[in-house]
Amino acid sequence: MFKQKKSFDYNELSSHFIEINGSKLHYVEKGEGDPVIFLHGIPTWSYIWRNIIPPMAKYGRCVAPDLIGMGKSDKPDIKYTLFEHIEFIDAFIEKLQLKNITFVLHGWGSLIGFDYAKRHPENVKGLAFLESHLRPVAEKDMVALPVRDRASILENSDGGKDVILNSNYYVNKVMPAGVIRKLTDEELTAYQEPFNLPGSTKPIWQYLQDLPISKKQTAVSKLIVDNSEFLQASEIPKLLLYAMPGYNTSIETVVWAKEHLPNLAVIEIEDALHYAQESHPHELSTALLDWYRTL
Repeated sequence: MFKQKKSFDYNELSSHFIEINGSKLHYVEKGEGDPVIFLHGIPTWSYIWRNIIPPMAKYGRCVAPDLIGMGKSDKPDIKYTLFEHIEFIDAFIEKLQLKNITFVLHGWGSLIGFDYAKRHPENVKGLAFLESHLRPVAEKDMVALPVRDRASILENSDGGKDVILNSNYYVNKVMPAGVIRKLTDEELTAYQEPFNLPGSTKPIWQYLQDLPISKKQTAVSKLIVDNSEFLQASEIPKLLLYAMPGYNTSIETVVWAKEHLPNLAVIEIEDALHYAQESHPHELSTALLDWYRTL
């Protein structure tokens, strides 16, 4: 039987809001020193890092924003494209004057962090990533079946859109399936809360539209190609954390990364599915911290 160690209390992290483009972006932080920015994926928020930040905060200033439209951040009337998320995080970093950054990136958040590092390599100390988008997905079998199922929601565009926009289906059904254990009622409630109001799941719907699978090409597709080329050329220290079975990161992608990405460390987190932060937070934080102390 899976045994979860005692969780840290998210409310013990210092909570802040900062105004960007007329909207309030929420973030939590803990610790002092060089900044470590944690960028979450879809449909989560900074809450997912609650067990990862406290051990890391002994060695750096850990900062975890909620992407606009998610978590406790405002929900302005925008499309929530990946490029809008990039603009908000760019402004967030500039306003907080964060220098010598280490990114810890998960899922969709990895595209934001990789793009920033590509444009500002002089301000990036290291890149740690899990379940990230490292290379274009040319064939559907390059990703796990659950990811293909996400894309299939769009096959019935009207029906799929109605389910996503008018219910909390993605948090209630899709996300828990990506965790190796059963989320507690308290944890599930925390993930549901940002999307309980009608229309609040718009960022999730836009993500599904942008998700580039197989021959489906979006504006994000070129960004992934550009990011991948940058990662293959950059000597910035990198850490690939992967789980078996993973969703975005297949064993073939791990092999590809080892062959193509310079200055790369690779650590396996077993049996974690997509959300290692929930499946094995203490194993993940230990691996991350061991790598970070070598920078």
